[in-house]
Amino acid sequence: MKLRRKILFAIILLVFIPVIVMGIVTYVNFSNAMEKKSSSFYWISLLETDRKLKFALSEISSITNSAITQPAIQQSLKQPNFVLTYDRKQEINNLLINHPMITSFSLYGKDRLLYQYNAPMSFADMRKQVWYGAMEGAEGRPVWSGPGENGSEAAGNPVLVQARVIKDYYSLEDIGYLVVYVKPDLLDQIFWEAATLKKGDILLVNKQGNIVFNKSGEHIGQRTEFPFLQADYTKSQDYYIDNYQGEKSLITFLPSHNSDWYLAAITPMNLISSESDSIRNLAIILGTVSLLSAFLFDRYFVRRLVRSINSAVNGMKRVKQGIFMPITTPLRSDDESDLLIDGFNRMSSQISELIQQVQTEQGRKKEAEMQALMAQINPHFIYNSLESINSMAVLAGNRDISKMVVSLGKLLRISISQNQELIPLQMELEHVRHYLDIQKFRFEDKFSYRIDLPDTLRQVMTQKLIVQPIVENALYHAIEQMEEHGEITISAQRSSKDIIIIVKDNGPGFDLSTLMSLWDTEHSNPKKYADSGVGLRNVHERLNIRFGHPYGIMVCSSPGFGSTICIRIPTIQP
Repeated sequence: MKLRRKILFAIILLVFIPVIVMGIVTYVNFSNAMEKKSSSFYWISLLETDRKLKFALSEISSITNSAITQPAIQQSLKQPNFVLTYDRKQEINNLLINHPMITSFSLYGKDRLLYQYNAPMSFADMRKQVWYGAMEGAEGRPVWSGPGENGSEAAGNPVLVQARVIKDYYSLEDIGYLVVYVKPDLLDQIFWEAATLKKGDILLVNKQGNIVFNKSGEHIGQRTEFPFLQADYTKSQDYYIDNYQGEKSLITFLPSHNSDWYLAAITPMNLISSESDSIRNLAIILGTVSLLSAFLFDRYFVRRLVRSINSAVNGMKRVKQGIFMPITTPLRSDDESDLLIDGFNRMSSQISELIQQVQTEQGRKKEAEMQALMAQINPHFIYNSLESINSMAVLAGNRDISKMVVSLGKLLRISISQNQELIPLQMELEHVRHYLDIQKFRFEDKFSYRIDLPDTLRQVMTQKLIVQPIVENALYHAIEQMEEHGEITISAQRSSKDIIIIVKDNGPGFDLSTLMSLWDTEHSNPKKYADSGVGLRNVHERLNIRFGHPYGIMVCSSPGFGSTICIRIPTIQP
């Protein structure tokens, strides 16, 4: 996948998708919160409605409770074939028709209609009513039947019916029936005062699913299929979402004080969702803006950045082919991408210059090699000349000259002929031995030396010409100044993982100021070592540069006690 697409995809993942997810989560949480709030609001409204309904029905029940215990009704029902007089009828009317919501009533004996007020219903018709069985089973308690379940709504004359069995005041035997008809305005007033949302509705339904009454006045008497009416309904919540009259709605329910009824509040979901539409729209707007921002960012920034990177990559490909061409940018914005191009151009030009320098150095190196090959005749000429001198000294019988010439020849072979930088420690000390042998001819018997090299250290590799300059310093600064016999001891020993080479003399020694003066003099005026390029400080610096900081030389000296110089080198096997 191209880098530009990767960056665009990353922006979408990091910006667009989180915004959409955040909007969806916020919308869902807000919708759930609105559902819970609406449900809580309706549950409280249903609770208040049921309280008012209980109070209103209890008021009617109190009137009938008082009436059925009065002698006018008790005596009329106890006497068989009793015919009510006008005064008795007026007395019964006064007992029951004293509430503005009671429109009529019927008083029945065990087998006949005894008296009715504006309610012509025979005894046989009364026994056919849907509420008759419930009245018989209530044992004198009032039984209520709303307009939607007693058929009065369908007949066009909606009424609320209370029916109850009348018992003998003394023996509690059934002696008759009382049916009271109440205006539906009683329910209408209660439900009208119930708090609902716009287009919301409150229903009064019985256990059979019939709508007993509702606030809107629509669909009274129709049958519904509410899940909470089922006997096996076990959900703990008092609300759920379902379709009602073909519309998705939030349904909140509450069992009424009347065990045969339920109160249900219906709220269309579009009313609830309209409260969260603003959040949904805001999430859509934010998602659109973030997506548009991602494409704008890609067009005005990522494309230019990727173009700069591609230019650098193409430039590197050209460099790989040996073409050092600077990268040009049509537009500059003075940011890191321009710094990248500028840095690449500088690097390309520097590499081109370095290649030219290397080519020049290679030419010079070849020329130097040619000159070195031509100059190789000089050491061979010197060696041949020394061999001739040695032969002449032997023929003349001068063995000292012969020994000196042999030592000088071997000394030159070690210092000049060996091209490698590292040589065995045995060869380095052999070089020192030949040097001291030559110096003994100069100093005669003024000094003696001893070289102690263990067999285990003979093949350990060391840097060339590191011991001879130290021995030379001992000769010039210690032995030469002595009147008595001088001694130089050279030894090597192993110390942990390193090798210590010790050069010790019995000279007069020197203090710190003399050492520092000698050290600085060697550094500032190396003329004495111009031919060999070595000296006391030079040895230390060469060892330090090649092997690192812990390696070099250490000088121990004190006036009157000689000098000891330790050379530390690493253990390098051949």
